[in-house]
This record gives sequence, C-alpha cells and structure tokens, in this order.
Amino acid sequence: MTMALDAGINPGLDAGLDAKVLVLNRMYSAIRVVDARRAFTLLIKNIAEVIAVENGHYRNYDFETWADIAELQHEFEPDHHEWVRTTRVTLAVPKIIRLFDYDKRPQRTVKLNRRNIYARDGSRCQYCGRSFSTRELTLDHVMPRVQGGENSWTNLVCACIRCNARKGGRTPVQAGMRLVRKPIRPSRNPAITVRLGSGKYESWKAFMDEAYWTVELQ
Repeated sequence: MTMALDAGINPGLDAGLDAKVLVLNRMYSAIRVVDARRAFTLLIKNIAEVIAVENGHYRNYDFETWADIAELQHEFEPDHHEWVRTTRVTLAVPKIIRLFDYDKRPQRTVKLNRRNIYARDGSRCQYCGRSFSTRELTLDHVMPRVQGGENSWTNLVCACIRCNARKGGRTPVQAGMRLVRKPIRPSRNPAITVRLGSGKYESWKAFMDEAYWTVELQ
C-alpha cells in the first residue's frame, strides 16, 4: 500500500501530521523527534520501521503491516493514537520509529534557543507566574545586557510582555520583582521532558537515558 500522504488528506484530521514521533537509530538509541509527515515518509520509503510498545514488549512493524492493522487500532484504541486519514485509509500515527541504517548518536549538549527556554519554563512568565501563548512571551535577561548580562541558561527566562516592560533594563531586585524560580541549564532537551509528562508519550521513556540523554528537535 504505497501512497502519498498528502494525497486525499482529510482536512479535519490533518493536524495528525504535526504529531511528534521519536526516532531511534539502528541500535535503538533515541536520536531526534520529527513530525508525523516526516515519519510516514521514512516508513513509506522503507528507511524505517514502526516500534510499538505493547504490554511491556516491543513489536516491529513495516509500513504495510502498520497500515493493515489500522482498522483494528481505530476500533479498539481510538483514544490511544493520533490519526491521519487519506481517501483510502485511516492510519494511526506511530509514536516511535527506528531507522535501519543509521548508527550515529546526537550531541548531548542542549541548544540554547528560544524554543528550549520556553519549554524549560513551561511557557510561564517567570515574574508573574502566569501561562501565556508563545506569541505573548518574550525572553528577559535577569541581569540586563546593559549591565553586562549575557546570553546563558542561567540569565535568560520567559517573561510576559507586561512584566518585561515593567522590569526594563533593571535587575529583579532593582525593579522590586521576584523570579518564580531560579533559571538553570537543563540536563536534557526540555521540550522532550514536557512530552514525557503526557501519557501518550509514555512509550518514549523506555528509550531515554535519564542520566545524560538529550534529543534534538527538528
């Protein structure tokens, strides 16, 4: 059943193509996270296989077999998966795939960027403590740049527009404000930590080394 996923996608379930899929290398080490569209492309090209964790056991499925059991999954596990529907078939988005011929492991350094800082802080302003959409958040230098503050994990925090404007070019003490928590450098990609808190991504934990492991989002 080779098919192009973009052909005949049901607009109502198109969001399933944005679901996140953990990618393992040939040795079953997690290396990155991709969206479902990329994952299905790898499966259709026979570059990867699905790894499903079922009752504590791992099962391997090629794309053809995964498509064949889609009807049963939709009938008995409708809430366990995210879905993509084409004109011919409804497919469960796999949570994990494994590349057949890739052995490399990713760098262990967590990148300092806006996305990871937002994820570390849970999209919550570190001054007022309220949650905001990413469009309503900014990055704030705890020690302002005008006072010698640098771009670092321990000096950058999420701040809502209002709190950032109130603080201005001052330190929290100078502005009479307090941080919700002290910013730290995460030991692994904070975006992955957020997803591991969701029951839908419970199966990822089996492939994550808690001691040092980071996964780069792409």
